[in-house]
Formats: sequence, structure tokens, C-alpha cells
Amino acid sequence: MREYQEFYPQNNGEISESITQNWTEQALECYSIRCDCKKCSLAGGNYSFVCQMPKVIDALINLTGRPKLA
Repeated sequence: MREYQEFYPQNNGEISESITQNWTEQALECYSIRCDCKKCSLAGGNYSFVCQMPKVIDALINLTGRPKLA
């Protein structure tokens, strides 16, 4: 079994502006499930990084407002 080491971005906790300008499909999914990683479509991918999406969601809400979900 391969052991993964978690990857923490080397960005001092800052989020790239490019992902906080528009609501992406993934951001909308995360918002709609209230950032519950157990319900996330990416959760089963065994990624070796710490999810930053809750921070992205907060930034999107502050910059563009809450999304209009169908």
C-alpha cells in the first residue's frame, strides 16, 4: 500500500486570485454541500493535498456574493 504525505501549498495561506473571481462548478458543488468533504465528488480521489475550497468559498462570497442555485 502506498502511503501519501499531505501537501500544504507553499503560499503562506494565500489563495490565488484566479480561483476567487467566478463561481466554478466545483465551487458551486462545495457551496451546495456546505463544505462537507464526505459529500464531495473529489473526496474519493485520494488526493495528497489539504482542501482549500472552504477558503475559496468565503472569498467568493465576499467578492461576488452568494451564488444563485437552481
